Amino acid sequence: MPFSPEPTHRHGAAPGGPLATDVAVLLCNLGTPDAPTAPALRRYLAQFLADPRVVEIPRLAWALILHGIILRVRPAKSAAKYATVWTAEGSPLKVWTEKQAKLLQGQLGERGLCVRVAHAMRYGQPSIGQTLDALKREGVRRVLVLPAYPQYSGATTASVIDDVSRWALKTRHLPELRFVNRYHDDPTYIAALAKTVREHWQRDGRAEKLVMSFHGMPERTLHLGDPYHCECLKTGRLLAEALSLRDGEWLVTFQSRFGKAKWLQPYTEPSLVKLAQGGVKSVDVICPGFSADCLETLEEINQEAREAFLHAGGQRFGYIPCLNDHPAGMRALAQLAERHLQGWPTDPAHGDTLAAQRARALAAGARE
Repeated sequence: MPFSPEPTHRHGAAPGGPLATDVAVLLCNLGTPDAPTAPALRRYLAQFLADPRVVEIPRLAWALILHGIILRVRPAKSAAKYATVWTAEGSPLKVWTEKQAKLLQGQLGERGLCVRVAHAMRYGQPSIGQTLDALKREGVRRVLVLPAYPQYSGATTASVIDDVSRWALKTRHLPELRFVNRYHDDPTYIAALAKTVREHWQRDGRAEKLVMSFHGMPERTLHLGDPYHCECLKTGRLLAEALSLRDGEWLVTFQSRFGKAKWLQPYTEPSLVKLAQGGVKSVDVICPGFSADCLETLEEINQEAREAFLHAGGQRFGYIPCLNDHPAGMRALAQLAERHLQGWPTDPAHGDTLAAQRARALAAGARE
């Protein structure tokens, strides 16, 4: 396998490019189509659904289904849904992830860490490989990969690691790499979630039930050893404890089913309908497994699930946004990154040393 070209290097020159640091944090989210159109969704879904981590079906059989049926029908339907949440700046997931990366850079700087923060998408743009290439050109030699998934799953966290590994297989001079696998029970993450719930209650009043909706996964993944289901339940329990909720006042559910197989239960929308039919008049819904609002939260929950609950007899549906750029959420992310960066040269003095080395190397090159 041929390796990708390396950035220009002169022997004797100080390592690194124009940055004042050689340490970076790469914030990785799921991804988004480029536009709310059928062609853009077809490209995005073709990449997303072709990932064997996402769909664990024999490749040949799945390729026939994917290209023969799904990519002919689903893109137009998905595009119509994306259009309902699209913003002037692009998809909400793109907007929030970009903002989180900028805020994380600032948070780490305030903590005295000299690091570079970049963002990438597992599917779509900017890709993980392209972003890692760009960081190398800038002089980065150590990268902390931070997937934006609090709960570990083979379909999400491991898929990010897969993509980094594919890039590594084509790279001659590898940076040091670290990975954050999970933060589902991190105290600052739980506290940030609890703070957003309390703020919602103070602003809009408290509903009878708090429903915590997580993205679904096929049930077979649980039996095959994926810890995702257990980590979602732990997040839900810890959030309930932080809010001093009693049994019966909260419920963990799973959304976003795909196909006819049995998925993790209870399912979100049927649960909301059942609550309404059982006499529950008000619910608050939060999606703790999503670090940023996206199609699955804004359209599936705040539009479709809301309509289903109200149509079934409910009277008030409160949607609690994802952490997005909430200060408590960003502090939690910064603390998580800081903990995993320990031992790497993130002191600003190290950046000054690098700058001095580069200046001497440039001066030496000018004299040659």
